[in-house]
Amino acid sequence: MKKQVLFIGILIATVFSSQAQDLVQNQVPSVILNKFHEQFAKATDIEWEMDGLLYNVEFEIGWNTDHEIWYDTEGNIIKHKEDISRSELPEAVRNVIKTNFKGYTIDDLERITDNGKVCYKMELNSLVKEDWDVVMDVDGTVLSKIAD
Repeated sequence: MKKQVLFIGILIATVFSSQAQDLVQNQVPSVILNKFHEQFAKATDIEWEMDGLLYNVEFEIGWNTDHEIWYDTEGNIIKHKEDISRSELPEAVRNVIKTNFKGYTIDDLERITDNGKVCYKMELNSLVKEDWDVVMDVDGTVLSKIAD
């Protein structure tokens, strides 16, 4: 019984220690802060976390345009998620939506750049058909399609 309690305690400690850890700005290396402020001078509502070995920052630019970025220790952007408007979608993606998802509306649209590769994540909603969470690459290839 004691071994089971000890095992459960270790398991819980491991799970909680692997979660992202909130940081105050002075805990973020200056190389990362400098690059962030150069690239996103108009950022507001800035929140930093340590996510494994990466520094994660969530912020807004303008009214209701959310961003989330992961930096490595040298200040290189590894991943960037950002809210975008429909007009920022590549034509190939818009064409696939018009053809394959006729009658659907786009909601929660994000551009995700991960290690230099760009994709678009969105909710496609319909009043009469099944809703979908869809991810497409810049050429309009559907990478993921999950019923919502």
